[in-house]
Amino acid sequence: MSNIKRKFNNVSVLMGGESEERDISLISGKAVLGSLKKRGYEVTSCILDSIDKNTIMEKISKLKPEAIFIAMHGGAGEDGRIQRILEELKIPYTGSGPKASLDAMNKVRSKEIFIENGILTADYIAVDNVENKLLINFDNFPCVVKPVSQGSSVGLSIIRSKNELDDAIKEALKHDVQVMIASYISGKEVTVGMLDDEPLPVLEIVPHRDFYDFQAKYDDELTKYVVPAEIEDELSKKTQAMAKKAHNALGCDYFSRVDLRISTDNKPYILEVNTIPGLTSHSLLPKAALEAGYDFCDLCEKILNSSGIMK
Repeated sequence: MSNIKRKFNNVSVLMGGESEERDISLISGKAVLGSLKKRGYEVTSCILDSIDKNTIMEKISKLKPEAIFIAMHGGAGEDGRIQRILEELKIPYTGSGPKASLDAMNKVRSKEIFIENGILTADYIAVDNVENKLLINFDNFPCVVKPVSQGSSVGLSIIRSKNELDDAIKEALKHDVQVMIASYISGKEVTVGMLDDEPLPVLEIVPHRDFYDFQAKYDDELTKYVVPAEIEDELSKKTQAMAKKAHNALGCDYFSRVDLRISTDNKPYILEVNTIPGLTSHSLLPKAALEAGYDFCDLCEKILNSSGIMK
């Protein structure tokens, strides 16, 4: 039994939704639910099939939970909509508040905030559904093309020439109304989990594919994880400090996962911040937390008992 001080006993785990990450959300939610049950909490699952506000409020009100553990990835779960509903219901919930969630979910807004706060990030432009993608003024290749408000690498492409740009933008626009094109940073792909607003050990991701795409993220056989990352102590501390600065700049609360690239000349570049990172057996935050001494049940229990209202 952990020595974590409990604020709640009756908890609902919110999962599902309508985003393209629904299936991953269900896996995360079931894992969280099981871990909290192991620790003796009264836990119910709240699976959302609709993001209609009235439907959500009615469903949650019937359960009468003391707190909500949000395990919804993408869409309403991460863009602040669920958080606003829960604040209206005056039910404590895990994670960041509405504004931080929305700012983190929108990759262009995140970039603006990083730049405002002097946080190193890749050069980028944002484009809408323009007629001729080849006329876009971006010539820094290779580059990353991705939807502005998606996670799990949905709709993401890494391209090496302008001739590939049109198809990459078309693919990204299948998933969003706006696309971000950013310079590709050659080097190591790493992530820093944040817990209790402090950085966990740096974790390096070594995909066995061209890049860390959706399949690589959810199939361990395709990816090697190194934690702590095999980098110099000074670089590790610098990477953790930058991750914490990005987490704080967005106004994130208690936990998140900050994704970075470390360039070939050992400069950490912030890619994005995930306010509701995956909580599956393949997920990165639990791997980093375990290295810091927190097993999966500890992690979920700590996150739950950080819940609050009106963030």
